[in-house]
Amino acid sequence: MIFVLDDNPDTPFPDVSLAEREPDGLLAVGGDLTPQRLIQAYQLGIFPWFTEGEPILWWSPDPRTVLYPEKIKISRSLRKVLKKNVYKVSFDQDFEAVIRGCAAPRENSPGTWLVPEMIDAYRQQHQLGMAHSVEVWRNDELVGGLYGMAIGAVFFGESMFSRTSDSSKIALVHLSRRLTQWGFKMIDCQVYTNHLASLGAEEIPRSSFCTDLDRWTRLEGRTGSWADQGRHFPEIDIC
Repeated sequence: MIFVLDDNPDTPFPDVSLAEREPDGLLAVGGDLTPQRLIQAYQLGIFPWFTEGEPILWWSPDPRTVLYPEKIKISRSLRKVLKKNVYKVSFDQDFEAVIRGCAAPRENSPGTWLVPEMIDAYRQQHQLGMAHSVEVWRNDELVGGLYGMAIGAVFFGESMFSRTSDSSKIALVHLSRRLTQWGFKMIDCQVYTNHLASLGAEEIPRSSFCTDLDRWTRLEGRTGSWADQGRHFPEIDIC
């Protein structure tokens, strides 16, 4: 049985444990993507994921894939790339270009889950200072990046893209180092991939994830643009 949400943003989500009844953690369908609804969802360990022509689908998989920022793994080959300083990395400099890059169809996958309603929703969250982007540049050309939501001391990663080898990994390394300096506790990666696992992501029980969210999303966070906030910290030690 899947819970059906109405259009009232005050309608609460069902308990995430009910997602056990459906494969892959599908919990609810319907509702909307208002800022209030999205923030409530993330705080409860729920995220939207649907494609063109589908209603809004809300998920809470078990186990949950997370990355603790201070534990990110940098391979020898990636470390060599970082030492060359070929790429420049920025925060919140071009959120629009990053989310468009994430929405572009991938090789062997002509569709996209980042439908217009989702792009509009995260664009609004960015304007509210809740959604943030990391940009990777080479010769002033955007070649990779990622975006997600920050609530309290948790960053909820949504998507990343790469137009050159390693550029999305570089974005995640810089994000992890910056979040560590800022006292963030966790990056939510949602579902397992070999790409994320190679960078140190791990799976934990959903119950543990939700317990951590209840504590860490209540902590003081960093709202507003991140474009200038890093200037008040020492240089990030990548290598």
